[in-house]
Amino acid sequence: MAAILSLSKARKIKARTARQQQATENRIVFGRTKDEKAKQSADTARAIARIDGHKLSPKDTSDG
Repeated sequence: MAAILSLSKARKIKARTARQQQATENRIVFGRTKDEKAKQSADTARAIARIDGHKLSPKDTSDG
């Protein structure tokens, strides 16, 4: 037989787990060192530069 649980306790449990999940996500996003942030920024800039370097330039369509 299932245990009887009041709705107020169920809401509190649900809210608690949501807060814990948000805290875990925040630790991942904001819990990085300055060096890790700088490395990721440099990697992103390098990737963008590489992609931009491989783009084709628009051809000149003038007849002159």
